[in-house]
Amino acid sequence: MRRPRPAARSQHRDALPVTTPSAGGSPERRPQQRKQVLLRLDPLVYEALARWAGDELRSANAQIEFLLRRALRDTGRLPGDTGPLPRRGRPPKEQPSKERPPKDV
Repeated sequence: MRRPRPAARSQHRDALPVTTPSAGGSPERRPQQRKQVLLRLDPLVYEALARWAGDELRSANAQIEFLLRRALRDTGRLPGDTGPLPRRGRPPKEQPSKERPPKDV
């Protein structure tokens, strides 16, 4: 009876790019991922923030990001290459065509 072979014999654990190389020979960069931050808040502050977010039909997380961006913009500290706030809700299944009139519901 033979012993089973290991799944990977001569692995060196070298990092390899999983994207296709661009014309320059380096791997293409994916869009920058959003940072995750642990934020400790007083429960009463969080409740007030959650109520405010609900009034504006946002999640508490989206409300915090909205307020932070506004504070950075007002003080001139928001970087110029900052992307827009992500759209709320689920992304559309398909882009609406200019040729087709919108469906009546």
